[in-house]
This record gives sequence, C-alpha cells and structure tokens, in this order.
Amino acid sequence: MKKIKKIKIKINGKFKIVNDNFELQSLISKLKIPIKKVAIELNHEILDKKKLNKIKLKENDELEIVHFIGGG
Repeated sequence: MKKIKKIKIKINGKFKIVNDNFELQSLISKLKIPIKKVAIELNHEILDKKKLNKIKLKENDELEIVHFIGGG
C-alpha cells in the first residue's frame, strides 16, 4: 500500500496539512467556501476559478481567500 505524503500549506495566514497533490477544487469544496462569493489567490497570483480543478497544491503554497461583502 502506497503511503500518502502530507504537505503543509497556508490558508489566510493559518497552516493546514493536506495530502500531496490535493486539488484546489477539492479543498474549496471541503472547506465549504461559496465559490461565487470569493476571490482566490495562490502564491500572490489571483486565480481563474474555471481552472481550480486543474491546480494541485504543493508544499508551502500560500492561499488567500477573500469573501466579497455587499453594502451601500
């Protein structure tokens, strides 16, 4: 049986341990983040939400997830 490697990433300044090659789309789903109401930045680069399922997380990746808030 192959052992799954764990990696450390940072989400909004907090460290989290996930499986190596974990898909960003899976992480967003697991965290129950409303994808239409957030902007996602990976390693200081804003991501195209249509490509989330193609992005695999790597050791020391830094994510910033910003929620939009309406007002007026």
